[in-house]
Amino acid sequence: MSTLRRIKVLLASRKLFRNWFLVGIRYYLTKLGLIHSINIKVICKDGSRSIISMRAYGGLVNDYYDGYITNYDCKEGIATYMNKAHVPIKELEKSSDIGFAVENGWAYDLANKYWTKSNVRFRHMHWPILEVFDFGNYEGIDVNGKVVIDVGAFVGDTAIYFLLKGAKKVIAIEPLPANYEELLYNIHLNNMEGRIIPINAMVSNRHMIVEVPTNVPIDIRGGSINEFKRHGAGDYVNIESITLSDVINKFKVNPANAVLKLDCEGCEYDIILNDYEHVKLFKEVIFEYHAYVTNRSVTELISAINKDFSCQLMNKEFYKKYFNNYTKDQLGLMRCVRNR
Repeated sequence: MSTLRRIKVLLASRKLFRNWFLVGIRYYLTKLGLIHSINIKVICKDGSRSIISMRAYGGLVNDYYDGYITNYDCKEGIATYMNKAHVPIKELEKSSDIGFAVENGWAYDLANKYWTKSNVRFRHMHWPILEVFDFGNYEGIDVNGKVVIDVGAFVGDTAIYFLLKGAKKVIAIEPLPANYEELLYNIHLNNMEGRIIPINAMVSNRHMIVEVPTNVPIDIRGGSINEFKRHGAGDYVNIESITLSDVINKFKVNPANAVLKLDCEGCEYDIILNDYEHVKLFKEVIFEYHAYVTNRSVTELISAINKDFSCQLMNKEFYKKYFNNYTKDQLGLMRCVRNR
């Protein structure tokens, strides 16, 4: 965030809080690591007070500046978004990109405590949900009647999407405990038990014990051990890694009529390059590549998989618009269909 934007957000917060200057400075000093604060006391324009988390405060003032929020009620702890959407301040601690979500038609059910749109429900809102359901990242992929192995399932965004698109079954594999717990919740919210098979594991080319953090930024999906270490904080827990062979054999998957999806923050290099004998069995492989994480060229992946598949980049304009700090060689989504 630029210094100019910080100043503009701070000045805009005058219309929300009486003590806008003091809480704003405290927030930015905390963001810079100069002081340590978890919560912050705000005084609304009507004189009512509330204590909110630093994360919630940041989301609140930034969404207000961007025009997504029209009011915050200190007494009720409710932020009013555009389209008269009411979101409790506690939800701003767990969710992200709420402004984008509301703008795209998502609503928060205050009574049942979930986000919903077109009969799809999620416990919390996250950017990947918007990528899948609103920005069309996986449009055009034929999963009808097929089994999908979803590596890096996050909170179930792609698993739920694939099932709604006609997948026979989705095996959703997610290593991070916090994400996995939310994945289970979302499966239940959408009545998809038995059709989405959740697995709390990391996929690798070999069996090993992996130490992963229990408390990480929720949008860090994935697989690479270095990525876990880089973003991890707090306690760690050991989980077992599994291989594609394990999944294929345990669930009796016929790869020739199945789709493999990889979005695992770097593990796509390990799986494609070191376990290609199983990757090449699938009818279709979709992977988001993270060359910026692994410091390895995406051409390594293309060279390996081009032996048996025809590949093309998907949704290039989306990545150009929303991830313009990365080049197409560093980050992108690739769809590979096996040659006949």
